Amino acid sequence: MQHQETNQPLANQPLEAVDAARPIPQEAFDWYDEYAHGLIDRRTFLARLSTLTAVGLTMGTLTSALMPNYAEAEQVSFNDASIKATYETFPSPKGHGEGKGYFVVPAELKGKAPVVLVIHENRGLNPYVKDVARRLAKAGYIAFAPDALHPLGGYPGNDDEGRSMQSSLDRAKIEEDFVAAAKFLKGHELSTGKLGAVGFCFGGYVVNMLAATLGDDLDAGVPFYGTPAAAELQKNITAPLLLQYAELDARVNASKEDYEKSLSANDVDYTSHIYPGANHGFHNDSTGRYDEAQAELAWSRTLAFFELYLS
Repeated sequence: MQHQETNQPLANQPLEAVDAARPIPQEAFDWYDEYAHGLIDRRTFLARLSTLTAVGLTMGTLTSALMPNYAEAEQVSFNDASIKATYETFPSPKGHGEGKGYFVVPAELKGKAPVVLVIHENRGLNPYVKDVARRLAKAGYIAFAPDALHPLGGYPGNDDEGRSMQSSLDRAKIEEDFVAAAKFLKGHELSTGKLGAVGFCFGGYVVNMLAATLGDDLDAGVPFYGTPAAAELQKNITAPLLLQYAELDARVNASKEDYEKSLSANDVDYTSHIYPGANHGFHNDSTGRYDEAQAELAWSRTLAFFELYLS
């Protein structure tokens, strides 16, 4: 199988700022990444941000650029007449017993359609990820976005609490819930049996994990800035993968080279893109890490990839 690699020049400039006169320094995005992934606590994060006020940035400017604002990010309304959204539960005997997710279909669906599992970050099913599911339904797919926080009552309405809730759950059981969700979706009465998966951050890891766990049951996977599955499982990957990386995401990119060597050694058909000047989370349009041009390019590649392998 072929291995394709995009050869794009790497940019050395930080992301374009919310305020062009006073760009948000790259270290602020790096600190937010550390905070969002539990490497530093909130007090340490805010203390570090406070050091940047000396260069004319206010704490309000910094936090509004880094923290999500979901009201500003909706691309497809939940009232859009071209889609129908509901919630569905599924059995997860090896996980938390039962899972629940956001199920979106094209309103004019006649018969069956390919299905795509949409996997959230490390904070539950927030509005951004639900919006991604609606975008997929607009493109003709049946999309299902499970909420790992269902055992605790679901996404609580804010990311900080959601992150804390998700970290309190058994990681192995969460993974089993997503395996169960994938099998539920693939076997759904409206499914053609062609299953794709797309995920972001923690969800990117889950896509890689599903590829190493489901074998031929997964037809295409698109991990956005996701770390690999355990090394001993990588030999089981058969699904084509589209790997989406951000140039400035040093934490995730540290595993990129070894992962791609493993995929090549196991003859996996994969394509790898690295997006110049982009930060971890660049596809998430609810924060200042969002890079519109790179996000749109990555999404167009995602849709083309699913069209190729799920049609």
